Amino acid sequence: MDKVVNLIKSHKLIIFSKTFCPYCVSVKSLFEQIGVKPFVVELDRESDGAEMQANLAKHSGMRTVPQVFINEKLIGGCDDTTKLHKSGKLVQLLKEAGLL
Repeated sequence: MDKVVNLIKSHKLIIFSKTFCPYCVSVKSLFEQIGVKPFVVELDRESDGAEMQANLAKHSGMRTVPQVFINEKLIGGCDDTTKLHKSGKLVQLLKEAGLL
């Protein structure tokens, strides 16, 4: 779990993703449209990706990807992130984190 926790603590905006996942592609595209560059961990490209995903699930309580964290706080997956954006709260969180 240390690797996952250290990554979350080391980046103000991090997405745990898989390259083939359409929801992951969508959430990465959303941040691109906003003009923010997240740190992205593609679990399917990591040699220990399955272990990382299992540890991520223990940390977050979510088994699926994407998982988006801002300032060490899980904001959710694709649907949660999209809802936050539509409400204007995502940009607010990014500004509070100093990312915008």
